[in-house]
Amino acid sequence: MTSSLRQLCAFLDLLCPMHLVVSDTGEIQHVGPTLAKLRSRKVLSGLPFLEVFDLQRPRAIKSMDQMLNATGTRLHMRFCDAPQTGFQGVVVKSPSAEAAVINLSFGISVLDAVQDYSLTSTDFAATDLAIEMLYLVEAKSAAMEASRKLNHRLQSAMVAAEEQAFTDTLTGLKNRRAVDHILPRLMENQTGFAVMQMDLDFFKKVNDTKGHAAGDFVLQQVARILVEETREQDHVARVGGDEFVLVFEKTRSRKMLSGIAGRIIERIQEPMSFQGETCSISASIGIALWHPTEPPSPDQIVANADVALYACKNNGRGCSSFYEDLLGEEIGTALIPMPD
Repeated sequence: MTSSLRQLCAFLDLLCPMHLVVSDTGEIQHVGPTLAKLRSRKVLSGLPFLEVFDLQRPRAIKSMDQMLNATGTRLHMRFCDAPQTGFQGVVVKSPSAEAAVINLSFGISVLDAVQDYSLTSTDFAATDLAIEMLYLVEAKSAAMEASRKLNHRLQSAMVAAEEQAFTDTLTGLKNRRAVDHILPRLMENQTGFAVMQMDLDFFKKVNDTKGHAAGDFVLQQVARILVEETREQDHVARVGGDEFVLVFEKTRSRKMLSGIAGRIIERIQEPMSFQGETCSISASIGIALWHPTEPPSPDQIVANADVALYACKNNGRGCSSFYEDLLGEEIGTALIPMPD
């Protein structure tokens, strides 16, 4: 390589680091620093150009001579070996006519190239528009990541808000609003289920004689018992002061439901101690069954369980009954609750 050509190469290394110099015979004489980085384990100087690059367009160019004489023509090429990074280029004959300069760019392959070769802004010419595009891509990626995190926070906040809207703050159980969503869904899915309506007996006496703190303690203990005596897929809700609703999905087993009701009543009847004071209550439970063949009416199934509950109240409290067992009886008086 002559002195003038070495000076030209040093100049081009700064101006366009993606260039290469090719001799008249088609051998690569010099490779720009960025292009050399793409094949850091391979010395490109001295290799025939057409062994390193696959010239794809213009298709009319079939030989090295034709390419070197195609000054100003846009070329499309790629590496022959993997990764087969694509390039766009243009050929310019050097003033001394002893070699040709081929300046390359990645074109639309710049993002793949940056990823494949870990390129930075220093690997591009200062005036290369690829730098601007890379900044835009980074800004877009950062914006998308920020948007993703914001959406995640918003979704988490929405979930938390929905949970709060459907949760009784004192007991941590579901509330009436949650029940109003659960029952129509089960009916729409044609899922057989059962509803228990439970009311605490003598709870007002605890509130009046031992204070609301004792009453809150009792409600929390009852909530714990209800959760412990039901399955994970069941729903337990506090729908009023001392009123609870339990929904049992995919079951109409009277034996199972009677067993659960019996255990709940037995445990609730055990005296509860609050700050040295004994709180004694009991529970009455009405049970109603819903089958997919029945009309979808959430209000009716709850009303049926309520009728069975008041039948228990009128029969002495501390027991459970099924609405279906009352159908053959006179149930009008069951709608009148006894005083707590």
